[in-house]
Amino acid sequence: MTAIRASFIDDETLPPIFPLIDTHTHFDAPVFDSDRSEQAHLAYDQGIRHLVLVGYLHRHFDRLYETEKLLNKGLLLNEELPAIIGKDDNQKQSLPKAHIALGLHPFYIEQHTEAHLEKMAQMLNDKRPLAIGEIGLDSFTDVMKQPEMIAKQQRFFNAQLDMAVAHQLPVMLHIRKAHAEALALLKAHAYDAHKLGGIAHSFSGGMQEAKAFAKLGFKLGVTGQITNPNAKKLRLAIQAAVDSYGIECLVIETDCPDMTPIMCQTSDNTLDSTLYGNASALGQSPDNEWGDTPAHNRNVPANLSYVLLTLSELLEVQPSTLAQQLWHNSCTALQMKWRYPT
Repeated sequence: MTAIRASFIDDETLPPIFPLIDTHTHFDAPVFDSDRSEQAHLAYDQGIRHLVLVGYLHRHFDRLYETEKLLNKGLLLNEELPAIIGKDDNQKQSLPKAHIALGLHPFYIEQHTEAHLEKMAQMLNDKRPLAIGEIGLDSFTDVMKQPEMIAKQQRFFNAQLDMAVAHQLPVMLHIRKAHAEALALLKAHAYDAHKLGGIAHSFSGGMQEAKAFAKLGFKLGVTGQITNPNAKKLRLAIQAAVDSYGIECLVIETDCPDMTPIMCQTSDNTLDSTLYGNASALGQSPDNEWGDTPAHNRNVPANLSYVLLTLSELLEVQPSTLAQQLWHNSCTALQMKWRYPT
């Protein structure tokens, strides 16, 4: 198995292809530097037509724009494409369109400063992104539960919601072990997801929380976690939200290099809780956020089809029907009018 296909299962079992939007990626991360071109072409071959590069630290904002430029102008760092891709007279047309979300992630709250908020506000004026994110509340660790940490997270969350309202932009929420607190804050804020859109990224709450976010107008972001048969709480939450609000309340995402679908993992321990619990490569270490991502289990945008097919089975909706609805849901959540490819 080549390095390029290392994040896939065997070619014979690749899923059918439908046009898809990957609503949440960290495809700008260094873990993709060696083969970003190949993975972008493979993603396009698997139906990915748009992907969102999502921010989390101010120091990486410029990297987002650099990656967006390389993708959208067909100028990716790798000059040589592998034989499985072949020659293409118009390589630009065989790459997904990249978009940017800017945000200061709550897990890294210790690293964020008021100056970062000010610089982010200026970037919104100079380089309008597609969305603001990922932003929110995170009390996953004991340190994050400390009152001063919670207070700072809430302040930064509110400030970034203010920016979203001022610029009329949708937000991408990161909520981990803090769903009740986040819901209370959102209900008290002027941000209206019914008008501005928005996504509860990598949703991890229960049934009541799922319905509560959907009621507020947020789409629930479904990742490769859904492919784990042991993720019973998540599956029940997604089913409950759909029962109340229809499949219109969902979008799908890879959150790559995190949340690798279970059928795409190659390690012996495919049910590793670090991939299917509340942890992630992004949240392992504030000092080295990508250093421990295992290359053989790295998620890639092309794996999004497995999320679609698992969700199709779970909800008993035909993949073709679900894919088209998810496309329209993503457009609604991101306030875009991308035409569904036919």
